[in-house]
Amino acid sequence: MCKKLFLLLLTTFSFQLLFAQQNRLAGFPKGSTPKEVGRRLAYHFVDDRHDLYFAQHIHYNEVCTWNGALDYAVKVNDRKLIKLLQDKFEPFFTYEKALLPPMNHVDYNMFGSLALKLYQITKDERYRKMGLQYADTQWELPKNAKREEKAWADKGFSWQTRLWIDDMYMITVVQGEAYKVTGDRKYLDRAAKEMVMYLDELQHPNGLFYHAPDVPFYWARGDGWMAVGMPDLLRIMPQDHKDRPRIMEGYLKMMKSLKSYQRPNGMWNQLIDEPDFWPETSGTAMFTYAFIMGIQQGWLDAAEYAPAARKAWLAMISYIDSRNNVTEVCIGTGKKNDKQYYYDRPRNAGDFHGQAPYLWCAAALSGK
Repeated sequence: MCKKLFLLLLTTFSFQLLFAQQNRLAGFPKGSTPKEVGRRLAYHFVDDRHDLYFAQHIHYNEVCTWNGALDYAVKVNDRKLIKLLQDKFEPFFTYEKALLPPMNHVDYNMFGSLALKLYQITKDERYRKMGLQYADTQWELPKNAKREEKAWADKGFSWQTRLWIDDMYMITVVQGEAYKVTGDRKYLDRAAKEMVMYLDELQHPNGLFYHAPDVPFYWARGDGWMAVGMPDLLRIMPQDHKDRPRIMEGYLKMMKSLKSYQRPNGMWNQLIDEPDFWPETSGTAMFTYAFIMGIQQGWLDAAEYAPAARKAWLAMISYIDSRNNVTEVCIGTGKKNDKQYYYDRPRNAGDFHGQAPYLWCAAALSGK
């Protein structure tokens, strides 16, 4: 067989295999299809009020939800929804400018990902300029930097580094979008270097992550940030990137562990490894998204992981109420070395921490 024919057959087989994998995540019952669910949640977001830090600045969980709504709108080519989401942002250039987060914290700087995503859709230079400011200042050491912040910067990491598991979404999302917009490898290399360091420092032998080094609990949403950050970064990394194998290793290790802790009903619990805890929706949606990405990219065996992702998606839908609010969302949670503390955390309906990953899943499942 000539080489060209062999390569053609190999390519054809690869496409057929990828289609078969993705087809395992299709054919959902009416009312549970990703397009239906995504539409409900995205249009609900358009009409929702801002979520602010202490009545001052846009909260990162709103940015996450906005990004998800945009991803969904683009995926299904809903031009009306794209325009509504763009219009919702427009006041930030004028009378809502004071709501823009300052560029001095990892949770604040991730706002730039939203502006950069809008630039990719609209090519409006205002978005590009704003978004890159947030991405760049994440690595520009301020004059009043603390000693620890200077130490991180001296090692080539972001001065905003904290070794909190949340950071591996907050940092990588804005640096990743900056890379997409500019093609400048520095943004990708920054994110990858941080991810490798966080994996080396924080991932446990079972593939999971404590909420904090001094808090030995596997809190679902905390682990969710890592679960989402890794595949989103891997998707944009060239195959020959030096950090790709390490990140893929960490991702696959985490996915294997998560699959073993999925509850029979398809959900994951507030503390992942505690069977007597309650099912928590934001963490479940994040893990489901990580499975979906791996299946679609061919990193995870579809025969093994697609049934788990499908079961999780169908279970998740039952937690959306008649007002299109995701229920059973753990509120914002700081660390505490007390298991009962996690069990007793209040649960909100419509909290953007939950609306966001549901939209990520809907977008990912909504076809090309």
